[in-house]
Amino acid sequence: MTTAKDLFIIAMGPQPDRPVGQGDLSLALAGAELIDLIGARAVTLDGDSIVPGGEPAFDDRLLGESSAALTRQVPYERVEDWLWRRGRDLSAVYQGALEADGELTRGRGGRSLFGGDRVELADSSARRRALSRWEADEPVLAALAAAVGMEGGPADEEEPGLDDEAVVTVLAIVNDAVMELEAVRQRRSIEKAAFANVWRGP
Repeated sequence: MTTAKDLFIIAMGPQPDRPVGQGDLSLALAGAELIDLIGARAVTLDGDSIVPGGEPAFDDRLLGESSAALTRQVPYERVEDWLWRRGRDLSAVYQGALEADGELTRGRGGRSLFGGDRVELADSSARRRALSRWEADEPVLAALAAAVGMEGGPADEEEPGLDDEAVVTVLAIVNDAVMELEAVRQRRSIEKAAFANVWRGP
């Protein structure tokens, strides 16, 4: 399992106070993939630019696709640009992959991040591994979860255990991207309300 799949599994759990948004989760999943690529030494960071290294074989199909999607020519892609490009609809991609692997099942009692059919987590070794990382407050998983508003982990990237500068950089940029997305949502909501008021009249 990868950090991104663990994050998706945790996000599918009960979050009564604030459901995780599809866009927020997609950005965080792209960040999780990048962190795993850093851990596998498939990439390094030069400032905030992603510098590809070798092309190792990955057991995980989605992480392999992530590696294949890297920009391998100069100028290299910035982390922020990668999050927005790779993250487009990425949460739906992960839902489909976990359903195909039997990690998610259709059920009346489940929920979907995207509306439509309800899904629920299967009782699997993958789910148990993800929950084990979550309950242990594993720093990277907890920081990514906190970025999308899930409680139960560290609130920011300064928590003990995050001593890799590249990982800290990715986490900070994920946080910024999620906040930017929220600002766009709020601006659109205000514009929509103002437009409705114009048509409603005094």
